[in-house]
Amino acid sequence: MTDLVAKAAIDRKLADLLRPVIEGMGYELVRLRLMGGNTPTLQIMAEKPEGGIEVDDLAEINTAVSAIMDVEDPIEDNYNLEVSSPGIDRPLTRLKDFDAWNGYVAKLETAELIDGRKRFKGTLMGTEGDEVLIEIDNQGEAVTIGLTFDLLAEAKLAMTDELITEMLRQRKAAGQIDETQFDEIQEITGSEED
Repeated sequence: MTDLVAKAAIDRKLADLLRPVIEGMGYELVRLRLMGGNTPTLQIMAEKPEGGIEVDDLAEINTAVSAIMDVEDPIEDNYNLEVSSPGIDRPLTRLKDFDAWNGYVAKLETAELIDGRKRFKGTLMGTEGDEVLIEIDNQGEAVTIGLTFDLLAEAKLAMTDELITEMLRQRKAAGQIDETQFDEIQEITGSEED
Protein backbone atom coordinates (compact mmCIF):
# COMPACT_ATOMS: atom_id res chain seq x y z
CA MET A 1 0.00 0.00 0.00
CA THR A 2 1.24 3.49 -0.85
CA ASP A 3 2.42 5.35 2.21
CA LEU A 4 1.37 8.99 2.09
CA VAL A 5 2.80 9.38 5.60
CA ALA A 6 6.34 8.93 4.20
CA LYS A 7 6.68 8.85 0.40
CA ALA A 8 10.39 9.05 -0.51
CA ALA A 9 12.81 6.24 0.39
CA ILE A 10 14.63 8.38 2.99
CA ASP A 11 11.25 9.42 4.47
CA ARG A 12 10.20 5.77 4.81
CA LYS A 13 13.55 4.92 6.45
CA LEU A 14 13.15 7.77 8.94
CA ALA A 15 9.49 6.88 9.56
CA ASP A 16 10.48 3.27 10.31
CA LEU A 17 12.96 4.61 12.86
CA LEU A 18 10.73 7.25 14.45
CA ARG A 19 7.17 5.83 14.22
CA PRO A 20 7.72 3.30 17.08
CA VAL A 21 9.05 6.10 19.31
CA ILE A 22 6.15 8.45 18.52
CA GLU A 23 3.52 5.69 18.85
CA GLY A 24 5.17 4.43 22.05
CA MET A 25 4.52 7.88 23.52
CA GLY A 26 0.81 7.56 22.67
CA TYR A 27 0.74 9.68 19.49
CA GLU A 28 0.26 8.93 15.80
CA LEU A 29 2.61 9.92 13.01
CA VAL A 30 0.56 11.80 10.41
CA ARG A 31 3.34 12.78 8.01
CA LEU A 32 7.13 12.82 7.80
CA ARG A 33 9.11 14.66 5.10
CA LEU A 34 12.79 15.46 4.75
CA MET A 35 12.77 18.64 2.69
CA GLY A 36 15.90 19.89 0.93
CA GLY A 37 17.60 23.24 1.00
CA ASN A 38 20.92 24.55 2.27
CA THR A 39 20.00 23.03 5.62
CA PRO A 40 17.41 20.25 5.17
CA THR A 41 14.30 20.28 7.38
CA LEU A 42 12.86 17.11 8.86
CA GLN A 43 9.15 17.87 9.15
CA ILE A 44 7.10 15.64 11.44
CA MET A 45 3.35 16.00 11.88
CA ALA A 46 1.78 14.11 14.76
CA GLU A 47 -1.46 13.99 16.72
CA LYS A 48 -3.24 12.09 19.45
CA PRO A 49 -5.20 9.03 18.28
CA GLU A 50 -8.44 10.88 19.03
CA GLY A 51 -7.16 13.92 17.12
CA GLY A 52 -5.58 17.17 18.20
CA ILE A 53 -2.30 17.80 19.96
CA GLU A 54 -0.95 20.38 22.41
CA VAL A 55 2.26 22.41 22.36
CA ASP A 56 3.61 20.44 25.34
CA ASP A 57 2.99 17.19 23.43
CA LEU A 58 4.90 18.52 20.43
CA ALA A 59 7.80 19.54 22.67
CA GLU A 60 7.84 16.03 24.19
CA ILE A 61 7.93 14.45 20.71
CA ASN A 62 10.67 16.88 19.63
CA THR A 63 12.84 15.89 22.61
CA ALA A 64 12.36 12.15 22.02
CA VAL A 65 12.96 12.40 18.25
CA SER A 66 16.07 14.53 18.79
CA ALA A 67 17.49 11.91 21.15
CA ILE A 68 16.89 9.05 18.68
CA MET A 69 18.28 11.07 15.76
CA ASP A 70 21.42 11.91 17.78
CA VAL A 71 22.03 8.24 18.58
CA GLU A 72 21.11 6.72 15.19
CA ASP A 73 22.45 9.65 13.09
CA PRO A 74 20.51 8.71 9.89
CA ILE A 75 21.01 12.17 8.29
CA GLU A 76 24.65 12.92 7.48
CA ASP A 77 24.47 16.72 7.31
CA ASN A 78 23.05 19.32 9.68
CA TYR A 79 19.27 19.58 9.57
CA ASN A 80 16.42 21.40 11.25
CA LEU A 81 13.74 19.45 13.10
CA GLU A 82 10.18 20.74 12.86
CA VAL A 83 7.48 18.94 14.87
CA SER A 84 3.95 20.25 14.36
CA SER A 85 0.27 19.46 14.37
CA PRO A 86 -1.35 18.62 11.02
CA GLY A 87 -3.11 22.02 11.04
CA ILE A 88 -6.59 22.92 9.82
CA ASP A 89 -6.02 22.15 6.15
CA ARG A 90 -4.30 18.95 7.19
CA PRO A 91 -2.83 16.33 4.91
CA LEU A 92 -4.85 13.13 4.61
CA THR A 93 -2.24 10.38 4.74
CA ARG A 94 -4.03 7.32 6.08
CA LEU A 95 -7.15 5.59 4.77
CA LYS A 96 -8.85 6.23 8.13
CA ASP A 97 -8.40 10.01 7.61
CA PHE A 98 -10.88 9.90 4.72
CA ASP A 99 -13.54 8.37 6.98
CA ALA A 100 -12.75 10.74 9.85
CA TRP A 101 -13.22 13.80 7.59
CA ASN A 102 -16.23 12.44 5.68
CA GLY A 103 -18.40 15.36 4.49
CA TYR A 104 -15.56 17.89 4.24
CA VAL A 105 -14.04 19.32 1.06
CA ALA A 106 -10.65 17.92 0.06
CA LYS A 107 -8.13 18.24 -2.72
CA LEU A 108 -6.73 14.94 -4.01
CA GLU A 109 -3.98 14.35 -6.53
CA THR A 110 -3.28 11.00 -8.15
CA ALA A 111 0.09 9.68 -9.30
CA GLU A 112 -1.27 8.94 -12.77
CA LEU A 113 -4.02 10.28 -15.02
CA ILE A 114 -7.54 9.06 -14.31
CA ASP A 115 -10.04 9.99 -17.00
CA GLY A 116 -7.58 12.59 -18.27
CA ARG A 117 -6.88 14.31 -14.96
CA LYS A 118 -4.79 14.02 -11.82
CA ARG A 119 -6.44 16.63 -9.56
CA PHE A 120 -9.80 16.18 -7.91
CA LYS A 121 -11.56 18.57 -5.54
CA GLY A 122 -14.83 17.68 -3.88
CA THR A 123 -16.60 16.45 -0.78
CA LEU A 124 -15.21 13.36 0.92
CA MET A 125 -17.74 10.56 1.09
CA GLY A 126 -15.70 8.12 3.22
CA THR A 127 -14.10 4.93 1.97
CA GLU A 128 -15.15 1.65 0.47
CA GLY A 129 -12.53 -1.08 0.74
CA ASP A 130 -9.29 0.48 -0.48
CA GLU A 131 -11.04 3.29 -2.35
CA VAL A 132 -11.47 6.88 -1.27
CA LEU A 133 -14.90 8.17 -2.25
CA ILE A 134 -15.20 11.79 -3.31
CA GLU A 135 -18.16 13.70 -4.72
CA ILE A 136 -17.01 15.94 -7.55
CA ASP A 137 -18.72 18.33 -9.95
CA ASN A 138 -18.93 16.71 -13.38
CA GLN A 139 -20.24 19.35 -15.79
CA GLY A 140 -22.69 20.74 -13.24
CA GLU A 141 -23.75 17.34 -11.88
CA ALA A 142 -22.57 15.95 -8.52
CA VAL A 143 -21.00 12.52 -9.08
CA THR A 144 -19.33 10.27 -6.49
CA ILE A 145 -16.21 8.52 -7.74
CA GLY A 146 -13.84 6.08 -6.09
CA LEU A 147 -10.07 6.61 -6.22
CA THR A 148 -7.84 3.75 -5.17
CA PHE A 149 -5.83 4.86 -2.13
CA ASP A 150 -2.62 3.44 -3.63
CA LEU A 151 -2.96 5.81 -6.62
CA LEU A 152 -3.03 8.95 -4.44
CA ALA A 153 0.08 11.13 -4.51
CA GLU A 154 -1.25 13.92 -2.27
CA ALA A 155 -4.44 14.59 -0.34
CA LYS A 156 -5.43 17.37 2.02
CA LEU A 157 -8.47 19.11 3.41
CA ALA A 158 -9.47 22.34 1.71
CA MET A 159 -9.88 25.41 3.88
CA THR A 160 -13.62 26.10 4.09
CA ASP A 161 -15.90 27.93 6.54
CA GLU A 162 -17.35 24.55 7.59
CA LEU A 163 -13.90 23.17 8.37
CA ILE A 164 -12.90 26.23 10.40
CA THR A 165 -16.20 26.10 12.32
CA GLU A 166 -15.66 22.40 13.10
CA MET A 167 -12.08 22.95 14.27
CA LEU A 168 -13.22 25.79 16.57
CA ARG A 169 -16.04 23.59 17.89
CA GLN A 170 -13.56 20.79 18.65
CA ARG A 171 -11.17 23.17 20.40
CA LYS A 172 -14.01 24.65 22.47
CA ALA A 173 -15.24 21.15 23.41
CA ALA A 174 -11.71 20.22 24.46
CA GLY A 175 -11.55 23.32 26.69
CA GLN A 176 -8.90 24.97 24.54
CA ILE A 177 -10.97 28.08 23.85
CA ASP A 178 -12.28 30.26 26.67
CA GLU A 179 -15.14 32.32 25.27
CA THR A 180 -15.30 34.49 28.40
CA GLN A 181 -12.20 36.30 27.16
CA PHE A 182 -14.39 37.76 24.40
CA ASP A 183 -17.24 38.89 26.69
CA GLU A 184 -16.06 42.45 27.05
CA ILE A 185 -15.39 44.05 23.72
CA GLN A 186 -13.61 47.35 24.08
CA GLU A 187 -14.21 50.04 21.52
CA ILE A 188 -11.16 51.78 20.28
CA THR A 189 -11.92 55.25 19.01
CA GLY A 190 -9.52 57.46 17.15
CA SER A 191 -9.48 61.21 17.17
CA GLU A 192 -10.99 62.88 14.16
CA GLU A 193 -8.87 65.35 12.32
CA ASP A 194 -10.52 68.40 10.76
